[in-house]
Amino acid sequence: MAEQTTGRQLQRILHYSVTPCRPMLGLRRSECALYDVDCDEVYPRLYIGDANSAKNKQYLRLIGVTHVLNTAEGTRFGQVDTGHSYYRDMSGIRYMGFPMIDQPTTDISRYFYIASKFIENGINSGGKVLVHCMMGMSRSATCVLAYLMIARKMTAAEAIRTVRMHRDIRPNEGFLQQLADLDNELKRDRLYY
Repeated sequence: MAEQTTGRQLQRILHYSVTPCRPMLGLRRSECALYDVDCDEVYPRLYIGDANSAKNKQYLRLIGVTHVLNTAEGTRFGQVDTGHSYYRDMSGIRYMGFPMIDQPTTDISRYFYIASKFIENGINSGGKVLVHCMMGMSRSATCVLAYLMIARKMTAAEAIRTVRMHRDIRPNEGFLQQLADLDNELKRDRLYY
């Protein structure tokens, strides 16, 4: 049986992996500053960004986003108030939102498979997917990591290292434990199939 993954192990991987400092392909730093966004392509056709990235329609058109996954949907502090209606003037944008707060006690795992399916559908249709939360570091990163684990068959460690090559991420400790639990579940399932 494979070794069990723990949240503490994933914290160490996050701590010791380094994100190189480089601008997004196709955009110069001055252009990113012009649009006032914090957004990175972390896997082909898959972006993690902040609230400003999601709200800047001109920027979304520029990079060709077709699918938006808001992992912080809502009107409370720390949430991003966008929804289907926000993008109605942008034909071709598909939207999904999860009403989560960035707390270790939040059950983000309940969204892992639906997020993975939404992202996979966006990429498979030839589109580009933006996954965002308030800062693009915890909730959105956790859902992208889960996608890489579920759909791309990466371990949690591989997913973290893949994303960290392109963006600094900081899922909270509760989210890391839920990713560790997913990693263990997927390892067990793959042993039996």
